[in-house]
Amino acid sequence: MTIHLIRDLENLHQSLLSMCGKVEEMIHEAVEGLSSPSYEAAEALEQQDHEIDQWDVRIEENCLKILALHQPVAIDLRRITTVLKISAELERVADLGVHVAERACAMVNSPEIAVPGKLRQMAKTAVDMLHQSIDAYVQLDSNLARKVCQQDDIVDELNREIIGELLDFMQNNPRQIDAALNLFSASRHVERVADHATNIAEDVVYLVEGTIIRHQGHKENSFKEGKLS
Repeated sequence: MTIHLIRDLENLHQSLLSMCGKVEEMIHEAVEGLSSPSYEAAEALEQQDHEIDQWDVRIEENCLKILALHQPVAIDLRRITTVLKISAELERVADLGVHVAERACAMVNSPEIAVPGKLRQMAKTAVDMLHQSIDAYVQLDSNLARKVCQQDDIVDELNREIIGELLDFMQNNPRQIDAALNLFSASRHVERVADHATNIAEDVVYLVEGTIIRHQGHKENSFKEGKLS
C-alpha cells in the first residue's frame, strides 16, 4: 500500500466518523423534539440534513477518486466499497431524523400527549446500535457487528409494543387520534434507524470476513414462520 493511498483512506475514515457523529446528534435532537415540538428546531435539523447530503456526496466523490487513482484490491477495495455503503446509510438516517421532527411539528396544535417511555428507550437503543456499528467498522470487529444485528429484534419488539399501546390510547382518546398517529409514524421512523444500523453492521462483516450476510436473518425467520414453500 502506497503512502498516498494510506493518507487518502485515513481522510476517508475521518470524514465518515465525523458524519456519523453529526447524524447521531440529529436523531437525539429529533426524538427530544417530540416532547417540545418547535418549527425552529425542525428547520435547524433540515439544514443539518442538507449538510449531511453534501457530506455523502463528498465521500462518494473521494471514494471514486481513490478507486481511479490507486486501483485498490482485496481489503482496501472492500473498505472503500463499505465506506460508500455506510455513507449512504447514514444519509438515510439523517433523513429519518428530519421525518421525526416533521411528526413533532404536526403535533404543535394538537392536545398534549405524553411521548411513550418505550419510544425514548427504542431511540436510545437504535442510536446505540448506530454507534456500535461504526465502532465495529473502526475496530474491524465482525463479532461486534454481528451483535449489533441481533439487537434489531429488540427494537422491532419495542416498536410493536409502542404501536399496540398507541392503538389502545386512540380507542380511549378519540380527540387525540391525530397526535397519536404522529407518534405512531415517529416510532416507525426510529425503528428504521435500527434497520440502517443493522445494514452498516452487515457491511462491516463483509469488510472483515468477505462474507455477505445480508437477508440471511430474514430468510431464517421466513422458514420459522412457514412463509417459504
